[in-house]
Amino acid sequence: MNKFPPSMRKCLEALQKLPGIGPKSAQRILFSLLDRGPAAAGELADAFTSLAQGVVRCPSCRAYKESEEPCALCSDPSRDGKLLCVVESAADVLLIESTGEFRGLYHVLHGLLSPLKGLHPEQLGLEVLDGRLEQAAIEEVVLATPPTAEGEATASYLASHLAGKVRQITRIAYGLPVGTDFQYVDAQTLARSLSGRKAFT
Repeated sequence: MNKFPPSMRKCLEALQKLPGIGPKSAQRILFSLLDRGPAAAGELADAFTSLAQGVVRCPSCRAYKESEEPCALCSDPSRDGKLLCVVESAADVLLIESTGEFRGLYHVLHGLLSPLKGLHPEQLGLEVLDGRLEQAAIEEVVLATPPTAEGEATASYLASHLAGKVRQITRIAYGLPVGTDFQYVDAQTLARSLSGRKAFT
């Protein structure tokens, strides 16, 4: 990377800190911006400056919102206030919203329990979650962490932590992807789909 001028090296190093961006991808992005002229880089810089200064975590659901605006999720009167979904990241909120199947509220953990990575229960915003359960009429908490070792450990911890604080605690089901042939499904996924089966209607 020493073959690049200092300002270009700084940009390449910053780009490579993003997920999925390696040295070659960083160089493609950098040269694309340079080829488009100074205005392109300035436009991107302005957008990221606005992002850094104007976007904050909602103090209630912990998803992202404009600093001077109410949270679009929490302030939506059409959402079911009795239902709350716990997810790992704000990106998971967008993914669930894209299905159109969930109209409740959210709590974003911003991570999963992982002592090796230094992520402990106190970093998951559980005091915020407990406060919401005390103040709101939430009846069901849906645990929507991923089916990984860390996701399962987090779900188990949350189920224990929330026991007695809410009427019902549920876990999202995991099963077979649509259009998948049985020959290409691993045994664990098939086992989950069998244990999470429901009535055929």
